[in-house]
Amino acid sequence: MTVRARSTVLAACAAAAGLALAGCGGEKEAADAAPSAPPTTLAPLPAVQPADVKPLVGVWVGAAKDYFQFKADGSGVWVRGRQKLWSGTAIPEGGGKFRFSWNGGDPKTASYWGVALSEDKASLVFAGTNQTYKKAAARKGKG
Repeated sequence: MTVRARSTVLAACAAAAGLALAGCGGEKEAADAAPSAPPTTLAPLPAVQPADVKPLVGVWVGAAKDYFQFKADGSGVWVRGRQKLWSGTAIPEGGGKFRFSWNGGDPKTASYWGVALSEDKASLVFAGTNQTYKKAAARKGKG
């Protein structure tokens, strides 16, 4: 996949997320339309233990100049340029896999919205775009 194609995929993911959050039609149209599917219910977020997310903690850089950053409490962000594409919680699934929270809840079945660590824990693959991210070297603090 070329860098341009990856950029297009990332832009499409960001646009889809933006549409989902912003809505697509006027209030009257939305009120008149019958729902086509039952609303998705999200489970409450499980408690995330630092030991469960320890291998994920840090910054993971992609070839498309985007990155994921995760903290010891499981919180994380996905950023490209100055735009935050996702922020939430990484929920451990076991076996080096983590699913991402959505709108403050646990989707439980959104396997495309998460990451899987490589066996050596030096890279991860984001299922949403099938892109590989490399772990950045940790910065040493002063003092």
